[in-house]
Amino acid sequence: MEKTKKNTDNRFGRWLQKCKNHPFSGLAEALVWLSGIMTMAIMIYLVAFIVIHGVPHLKPSLFSLTYNSDNVSLMPALVNTLIITALSLVIAIPFGVFAAIYLVEYAKKGSRLVHLIRVTAETLSGIPSIIYGLFGLLFFSTALHWGLSLLSGCMTLVIMILPLIIRTSEEALLSVPDSYREASFGLGAGKLRTIFKIVLPSAVPGILSGVVLATGRIVGETAALLYTAGTVAKIPSLMGSGRTLAVHMYVLSSEGLHMDESYATAVVLLVLVLVLNGLSGLLAKGLTSRGNR
Repeated sequence: MEKTKKNTDNRFGRWLQKCKNHPFSGLAEALVWLSGIMTMAIMIYLVAFIVIHGVPHLKPSLFSLTYNSDNVSLMPALVNTLIITALSLVIAIPFGVFAAIYLVEYAKKGSRLVHLIRVTAETLSGIPSIIYGLFGLLFFSTALHWGLSLLSGCMTLVIMILPLIIRTSEEALLSVPDSYREASFGLGAGKLRTIFKIVLPSAVPGILSGVVLATGRIVGETAALLYTAGTVAKIPSLMGSGRTLAVHMYVLSSEGLHMDESYATAVVLLVLVLVLNGLSGLLAKGLTSRGNR
């Protein structure tokens, strides 16, 4: 105990000495620590608020397969969330990763096309989700006659998350040292084999970080899905209307009649995001260890 206290005092003394010798450096370090503490405090407060208000209202009727005005079940919304998340990622990940491979491995350095694609991806990343919802309503729901359906919502979300996956995958591929590629070429491997056997396994953690961010955006999306997937509380076919957990929570809270169930839905949504992030982390470790063999 005394040793720990002594180390803390020494560290604080060194920081004070740094502030005297380099005031701006000490101020910057203090701001970094303050920002980290504030971020952690806000996160802990939000999670605690959701858990305290939601856990007491979790009950078996919330997990009934059929929704009605008495049980306000979240199970149909949970199933729809999993369907939309899985389908959107299955479509968006191959397109995003292969687009990133082209930009990094095949496109000419400094090409105008590459610059245009990067600017377009960054611009699309900053567009509000309600604009994507309006586009999905006009194109998928109206022009293609898909109506309010899970498929319309999935395709709209694919367009939303594609720029994010492209940019994160591109940065992950760029972070792989060129020495890996040169060593593979030196051993006689071709371009395609080098990409799939050497470069991609090394870039998997970075790519999956983008997938995690995309998953979070899908699970938490409401505005775009209100315009494209609808708010029907049932488990439909791909061409039928259905609500996700985020939309379900929004509808309950906006009605003002089932606030307790809305908080309980928030707890389930929080647990779902944590589980998906955990599975992504395990998948990244598995793929990385497999690629290093």
